Amino acid sequence: MRSLPFLLISLAIAAIIFVIARLLQNDYVFFAGYTVLQFVVLATAWNILGGYTGYVNFGTAAFFALGAYTTVFFHKLYPLPIPLLIVIAALVSGLVGLGMGYLTLRLRGSFFAIATLALAVVLQTLIVNWDFVGGSRGAYVIRPREIPILGSYIQYLFLIMLLLAVAAIVTARTIERSRLGYGFATIRDDELAAEAAGVPTLKLKLIATMISGAFMGMAGAPFPYYIGYLEPSSAFGLPYAVNSIAMPMIGGTMTWIGPVIGAVLLGVIQQVATVTISSAVNLLLVGVLLVVFVVIAPNGIMGLFPKRRKKSAP
Repeated sequence: MRSLPFLLISLAIAAIIFVIARLLQNDYVFFAGYTVLQFVVLATAWNILGGYTGYVNFGTAAFFALGAYTTVFFHKLYPLPIPLLIVIAALVSGLVGLGMGYLTLRLRGSFFAIATLALAVVLQTLIVNWDFVGGSRGAYVIRPREIPILGSYIQYLFLIMLLLAVAAIVTARTIERSRLGYGFATIRDDELAAEAAGVPTLKLKLIATMISGAFMGMAGAPFPYYIGYLEPSSAFGLPYAVNSIAMPMIGGTMTWIGPVIGAVLLGVIQQVATVTISSAVNLLLVGVLLVVFVVIAPNGIMGLFPKRRKKSAP
C-alpha cells in the first residue's frame, strides 16, 4: 500500500507525457520516445540484478531477444494481442532467468558476467538455426496502420512501452524499500558475511534474476511490431547490452531513479545524434559519457547528491 501513491503519481505523469506527445502531432516523437522508454525498462531491469544485488549481467540482449522472438513465434502460430504477448514473454524470460540463475549464480564476479554473455551467444545460435521464427534470414511482422480509438499504431506501441516503464519503475522502487531490497543490498555489500548471518543469498539471487529477466523480456515483446522486420543481429544487438549497463552506471545504481535518469539522458542524446549525425556514433557517445562519469562521478549522477544517497542506501 505504501507504493500506491507513487503508482498513482507515476500514472499521472505518464498520462501527461502521452497527452503532450499527441499534441505535438509528430509521429517521430513516438518512434524516438518508444526507444527511450524501452531503455528505461531495460536499464531498470538490469539494475535490479546488477545494481541492487551487485551481479553484473552481460546477457540483457538474450532476454530482450527472448521477448521479441516470443512475439514472432505467436505471430506465425496464432497472432495474439500485444498485452497478452507481453505477459507470455515475461513468463518465458522470467523462467529462463530463473534457470540461468540456478546454473550460474554460484559463480561470482567476472565468472558470472562471462556466463551471462555465453547465454546470449547460445540463444542467438539457437535462433539463427530455428527456421520457424525466421532463422538467419529474419522474419517480417507487419503491424496494422491504425488501431481503434488511438488511431496511429505507433502511438499504441508508445503507450504500451510507457506503461511498461511505469511498471518497471514502481517495481524497482518497491523492491528498494522492502525487505527484499535490503536482502539484495547485503549480497551486494558482502555476500559471504550475509551467508554467515543466515541470509538466503541463493534464493534472493534467483528472485533477482527472475524479475530482471522478466522485465527485459517484456521490453522485447512489442519490438517486432515496432521494427517490422526482426533478424538475430537486431534482436541480439550490442547496444542493448552496452546501454543497459551504461545507463544505470551513469545515473546511479543505488536507487531506482538512477537508471531512469541515465536512460533518459543517454536515450535522448542518442536519438538526437541519430537524426543529426548518424546512428553509428551512438555507442561511441555511450563510451565517452561512461568514461567521463566514471572519472567525475563514479557513483553516477545520483552519487553527486550525498544526502539523497545516504537516505536511499539500505
